[in-house]
Amino acid sequence: MSSVDDNKRIAHTHIEGHAEENHDNCADDGCDQGGEWGEFIEKPTTQRALRSLAFHLVYAVDRSDYEISLDEIANIVRKDYGVRFEDDSFALKLAKGAIDNRESLDATIEPLLTSWKINRLGCCTRLILRIAVWELLNTDTAPTVVINEAIELSKAFAEKDAFKFINGILDNVRRVHVGDDVV
Repeated sequence: MSSVDDNKRIAHTHIEGHAEENHDNCADDGCDQGGEWGEFIEKPTTQRALRSLAFHLVYAVDRSDYEISLDEIANIVRKDYGVRFEDDSFALKLAKGAIDNRESLDATIEPLLTSWKINRLGCCTRLILRIAVWELLNTDTAPTVVINEAIELSKAFAEKDAFKFINGILDNVRRVHVGDDVV
């Protein structure tokens, strides 16, 4: 088992890799690329920038095997990368929801996977699904917006063509758990 210091170093490496679009450190976890979402914005204010920040936070906590708290990761991002966000920001709300409810989110997602198990999904795909499902089930954001933003996030960070898979799963979550907002 790794020490907490080792896990902090690993988490820092993954944050840095995503923030600087240097994904050499991510080869084994399904991360494909950074794209326009890869760089941190000093003061993220758009929902897209906040979702990207939420993904980075969840990713770093996940890569530490949940041994480093979201609060610690958030402080690293604030201190070492100069990113300014409030404790009650949308990004932290999404990240906390996805982290704290990962088991129930996986239980919601897994029945919708055809011939797949949740643990066989690439890390980034799984995390994007958790964030988006949590948002679908726990916010007033229009489902079409949540799904579109998850697709865009997956184009930036998940495996090639994972956005198609994510779109299908989230559309099924929307139909089964949320209802139809499509006109």
